[in-house]
Amino acid sequence: MTEYYPLAEQVHQELRALGGTLAVAESLTGGLLAARLVEVPGASVTFRGSVTAYATELKASLLGVDEGLLEVYGPVHPVVARQMAEGVRRLLGATYGLSTTGVAGPGAQDGMPAGTVHLGFAGPGGSVVRSPLLSGDRATIRRMAVTGALELFLASALIDAGPDGHHDLPLNSR
Repeated sequence: MTEYYPLAEQVHQELRALGGTLAVAESLTGGLLAARLVEVPGASVTFRGSVTAYATELKASLLGVDEGLLEVYGPVHPVVARQMAEGVRRLLGATYGLSTTGVAGPGAQDGMPAGTVHLGFAGPGGSVVRSPLLSGDRATIRRMAVTGALELFLASALIDAGPDGHHDLPLNSR
């Protein structure tokens, strides 16, 4: 039996209303965001696909994240999340891109504590990043990151599309 995930259903409803599609790039969530999205019946109408770029070098080679940025700051950085969302949107030919990067734990990574998370959104009107500090065990942090990414989409897609459905309102870069 498939778990009902209302936020994922809302994302698909919004995508249908906007006539858009979505692609996701995941790191700390390791495919969990894509799994939630495809649990919704009819997901193939609006979901293009996903890239799970767990290894740092894949963020650069597949998603186009700046290698210099990764060398200086590592994979857990707000600009990395933004570039991942922009990269997967471009790579998979979607209207919108979402991304997750961070530290799920149990311990710190590259000096970043568990629960450090960056979520990226990219659309025709620009990109935005949210950086919540989450707490809990590894599984909880991953689930909360998925929820945060879906909420970020719902908050950003309408702003990106504008009140009349046109993509003419620039988003903040952070």
